[in-house]
Amino acid sequence: MIKIYCLDNSELTEFEASSRGYRSDIFVKTIASNIYQLHVYDIIRLQQDFETEIDSYGFFGIDPNIILVKEVLLSNIKLTIIKLFAQHFFDYLKPIEQKKIDINTMIEI
Repeated sequence: MIKIYCLDNSELTEFEASSRGYRSDIFVKTIASNIYQLHVYDIIRLQQDFETEIDSYGFFGIDPNIILVKEVLLSNIKLTIIKLFAQHFFDYLKPIEQKKIDINTMIEI
């Protein structure tokens, strides 16, 4: 069992995230009470970031804990996280320190 949280689930935030193709305020709490911050991209935004960084710096500094979705909507994010959890995706990630984040101030989705 997992719980999925975000900082804001308003319609405006959902629209902006979908338009930008990126969202970084997604957190997952596992049954072991580990908390993970995810960086959610659609493939178009990831490719744009890749090309921009390659052109500017000659390499791509990838964000940790990236997941890709068809469109950056909470429904797609939630479905993807549930499927990834079933495949033990989180077993390979490093959780964030719980003292750095207060999950109680977030919105469960």
